Amino acid sequence: MRNEEGETVDLYIPRKCSWTNRLITSKDHAAIQVNIGHLNESGVFTGQYSTFALCGFIRGMGDADSALDKLWSKKRAEIGQLN
Repeated sequence: MRNEEGETVDLYIPRKCSWTNRLITSKDHAAIQVNIGHLNESGVFTGQYSTFALCGFIRGMGDADSALDKLWSKKRAEIGQLN
């Protein structure tokens, strides 16, 4: 919900899993959100980052590491980061 100024005023905004697009509920205590920093050509942090959320279902199956690796590889190609 938004107020008259256009600001979001909801108390809870649900997230979606970056890998499965499942809704991450408030009761999913195994879910994580990871920020991965972007680097410049010399390997110094630029101040920008990409955010990924993984639901507890993926973590419970043991697929979180491969899911995060594939998500980051795709995002890295989009932003043009070499390493």
